[in-house]
Amino acid sequence: MASNNLLVILAIVAIVLPSVTMATDYWVGDSSGWTNGYDYQAWAKDKVFYVGDKLVFNYTMGNHNVFKVNATGFSQCIIPPSNEALTSGHDIIPLMVPGKKWYICGVGQHCAQFGQKLVINVEGEAPALAPMKNSAHGILISRYQFFMAAVFVVAAMIVA
Repeated sequence: MASNNLLVILAIVAIVLPSVTMATDYWVGDSSGWTNGYDYQAWAKDKVFYVGDKLVFNYTMGNHNVFKVNATGFSQCIIPPSNEALTSGHDIIPLMVPGKKWYICGVGQHCAQFGQKLVINVEGEAPALAPMKNSAHGILISRYQFFMAAVFVVAAMIVA
């Protein structure tokens, strides 16, 4: 009975794990966080954002905030109503749909004078894990398939 439960749990993990492991949390500005005087366009230029990823804006609460804006609000630093601000100091924004996304700081002149703003492009779903070529046998296997095969072998050894 316990062996059947273990196999059911492993099957669920095998189904759920790929979608969980594909998403990435991006800490905006890395260790600098969300602050003025930082080049967020340079930070974002080599990154590819996918649906399911998250942006994490870290800053000292009260010193900054985050507004989601449109292209005009971004280029002209138009600050939306204050009730639309994210203000926790650790704001997490899930990227749910593809397309351009614009974010600005609405404190003082942080956007207009100090360039505290970020624009990104969100792609559709992340691509599957890249396959690894096993040159000895000419077989293509993905890292995930290899991992799951190892999990099932270990589980079979435990159950036996």
